Amino acid sequence: MAEQGPEREIVHLLRKVTVEFGLRQAEFAARNGMHPTDVRALICLLDAGRSGTGATAGRLGAELGLNSAGTTSLIDRLERLGHLTRTRDARDRRRVLLSVTPQAVELGWAAFGPMIGSAEALLRGFDEAEVAAVRRFLLGFHAAVSAEPDPAGGTDRS
Repeated sequence: MAEQGPEREIVHLLRKVTVEFGLRQAEFAARNGMHPTDVRALICLLDAGRSGTGATAGRLGAELGLNSAGTTSLIDRLERLGHLTRTRDARDRRRVLLSVTPQAVELGWAAFGPMIGSAEALLRGFDEAEVAAVRRFLLGFHAAVSAEPDPAGGTDRS
């Protein structure tokens, strides 16, 4: 096999980080009586909260690739565990918004806070241009991965 350049090495390192993070998420899920998809759902809901967009069951199901029944089951399970709440949208009472509970946030920070802190500490060692380059790469790579068709024949998720 021909020698690979630094670009390929970075892609492999990113894959390595992604796999390790996936393992950590699965361990967290198992320790806390959840399925790995439950953890992905909580992450989606946290992201929606950070961006200021209302998270609905339909949006969550679409992001996770779940059908309506699967989404309802997941939401019911997370609500029973005390990890999410459903509230009527104040602007449109027909819509039900989902949000992560403080208990779930605390649980997540206990497990993932040290890892997040390590990443932030690493980034503080970079200058502004380096941080901007890392951000630009991650945003671009996320866009590329999100636009890739499902290998099983589905459509892109962008």
